[in-house]
Amino acid sequence: MSTRAPARDEQPGKDPHVQRSTHRRGGPGGPGRGGHRDRAGEQPRRGPRRGFAEELASLDGAQYGRYKGLTGVWELPEGPAVELVRAQSDPYAPPARVALRVPAELAGFPEEAYATPVRRRALAAFLVRRVAAAVKGERAVRVDAGGQEVLARSSCEVTTEGAVVLRLGVALPGRGRRIDGYEARRLFCELLPRVARRALEYEALDAGKVRTFLETVEDSDALRRLLPERGLVAFVADGAVLPRRSGVDDRPAQGSGVVPFSSPDGLRVSVELPNAGEVTGMGVPEGVTLVVGGGFHGKSTLLRGLETGIWDHVPGDGRELVVSRAETVKLRAEDGRRVERVDVHAFVDRLPDGSDTSDFSTENASGSTSQAASLCEAVEAGAKVLLIDEDTAATNLMIRDARMQALVAKDREPLTPLVDTVRSLHRDHGVSTVLVMGGSGDYLEVADRVLMLDAYQPSDVTERARQVAAAPTGRHAEADSFPGVVHRSPDPRSLDATVRGKSRIKARGEDVLTFGDHEVDLRAVEQLADPRQVTGVGLALELLVRRGWLDGDRTLSEALDRLAEEVGPDAGDSGLGPLLGVRDEDFAVPRRFETAAALNRVRGLRMLRPGDAGRTAR
Repeated sequence: MSTRAPARDEQPGKDPHVQRSTHRRGGPGGPGRGGHRDRAGEQPRRGPRRGFAEELASLDGAQYGRYKGLTGVWELPEGPAVELVRAQSDPYAPPARVALRVPAELAGFPEEAYATPVRRRALAAFLVRRVAAAVKGERAVRVDAGGQEVLARSSCEVTTEGAVVLRLGVALPGRGRRIDGYEARRLFCELLPRVARRALEYEALDAGKVRTFLETVEDSDALRRLLPERGLVAFVADGAVLPRRSGVDDRPAQGSGVVPFSSPDGLRVSVELPNAGEVTGMGVPEGVTLVVGGGFHGKSTLLRGLETGIWDHVPGDGRELVVSRAETVKLRAEDGRRVERVDVHAFVDRLPDGSDTSDFSTENASGSTSQAASLCEAVEAGAKVLLIDEDTAATNLMIRDARMQALVAKDREPLTPLVDTVRSLHRDHGVSTVLVMGGSGDYLEVADRVLMLDAYQPSDVTERARQVAAAPTGRHAEADSFPGVVHRSPDPRSLDATVRGKSRIKARGEDVLTFGDHEVDLRAVEQLADPRQVTGVGLALELLVRRGWLDGDRTLSEALDRLAEEVGPDAGDSGLGPLLGVRDEDFAVPRRFETAAALNRVRGLRMLRPGDAGRTAR
């Protein structure tokens, strides 16, 4: 917007401490003190209280624990309401949980800005980033704005009516163990209303930037939904920037050495998007796609783009129109992981210790058995696209060449390599695979499409690859089919997040989830984009148990279907409500696949299978 009226905090004659004589949030849809807080805009039990500024000032010098008496909803000057959801027990405890609620008539967004779940998610992501900029330098205020991905986050929610709910952490001010009431009044009655006016109200925002953000996310989502009907598993737009600045900086790389993506003629397709119109790029077809080329020529960079293509990205990221099917899962070897009752006999048979690989369990999987189990678990959870990079895969599960076959007889080798079952995965089960491969030409025989990266420039070399593969190597296939997976039922008694009567769910970066007494290692779950998603995974596991969707009879796949109905991308509130009902804290809504991956890595998990005696949990 080129012009705007002065914000109310810039207008003369406004005393921020004067309470209004009327309020907007006391009617239907307003928040209530002491009621359920897991959905925005619930019917209140009681309307908001007034006089927050005076109440805070009156507590100056009181014992710090008196903050707990302020829990509930308060009306602030100029329209928004603030809810103290959870107060700190002492000055050194984690910050208090606070919700700032801006009614639709005050937020003032046009209806088209929040007309669909996708637009509401995008608008919330835009607004929370504005809030983060507005509170920069305020050490007492913490807001989860996220990174390059546009995720459904509990930190900001736009309702179907256009109201905005901001959830943040506030370190309640104190002098030692005494309340600093005047600083608390500044935070709650001056800073937060100013943030609402400058970051959560449409009249204060750049309308062009809002529109661009929403349309970018909407196009990305529409493109992802378009892939199945076009027979594609992924799309990479011409001009996309795939390289990142560094391993710890996910922003797009810059400089003269950055090569924008240009699709090869044989794979170039055009798509029509709601806002961008016609867009061209590389369409990755269903089936088996091989990505080849020399070292450091961009193979893994391309695969990483497809790996993160399950998420929408902010404008300017470079990957706005690099998308993958929503059912895409990245696999890798994971030495040491636990495996519980997975049928891996398609890949592993006749172990020396006599273990039954059709019902395989171990506390310390090898690289090959871990990757085999992860593949079967992904298919069990509903994956339709698998991504594998040879750099992080178990070599002996990927290939056994002719010379090794000649030296080690098959009856002495329990492993059946993926090269012999990958075509069956697609033919018989509809599961496509994209593999980065630079060291084994045997995959040329089974690939439907071969893409070569040369100095970051892709070319379709499928026909040339088939000519090369026509020359016999003497290798023979060791299997001709992938038999499918056996569906398992988690025993809910083995998934307890309770410790000493309280639920313990905590993320440690993107690598570890604390779930009850368990430390769940998620380092190999590479599509987790944000530490807040790890928290979301923990809350989703707890929700599965609380709702009885894991009951010992329902399979994991069936339970994940139920979860997706309420926490999936098409849920009415983007999945925030049910997870907030477990615990109101910062999280991002996870996919079913990362939730399943975490569940499968809980040490102590018990799985039930068809035919088990006493299968139903009691």
